[in-house]
Amino acid sequence: MRKAIIAGASAILLAAIASFAAGGAKMKITSSAFQQGANIPSKFSCDGANTSPPLQISDVPSEAKSLVLIVDDPDAPSGLFTHWVIWNISSQTTTIAEGSTPKGVQGTNDFGKSGYGGPCPPSGTHRYYFKIFALDRELDLPFGAKRGQLDAAMKGHVVAQGEVMGRYSRKK
Repeated sequence: MRKAIIAGASAILLAAIASFAAGGAKMKITSSAFQQGANIPSKFSCDGANTSPPLQISDVPSEAKSLVLIVDDPDAPSGLFTHWVIWNISSQTTTIAEGSTPKGVQGTNDFGKSGYGGPCPPSGTHRYYFKIFALDRELDLPFGAKRGQLDAAMKGHVVAQGEVMGRYSRKK
């Protein structure tokens, strides 16, 4: 019985360590503009002011050296469409105000621009994921780098992550 308890506890500990090493620790990212799975207001889309929604970040691990924010749409006709990428955000950041950009390095989104590009689906309702990643280092990527370069640079350095998803469909 004692061996079974020790073996079970060891398995749980090893799973937790493996999960953490793979970026499995959980952080929270929320928005006061929309709830998880709810509709994103049109003011944050191409149909409105096309400004970024307010975001709140919590549960950043103490060992985090920087944060990465990625906003993407997996429902785009051509596959995953990136709306915003920014890295080397201070790990002390807890809020990103509506329409603002946190201090960091911005990449090129799939609109071919830097900065936030709001939801603008060609048809139907799409899901938009606002993802936050805590890294064990800052990234040596230049302004304007693309999503693939960011993903490659982040590999093996994610210590925690979180996401909030909102939906949007155009009112034509």
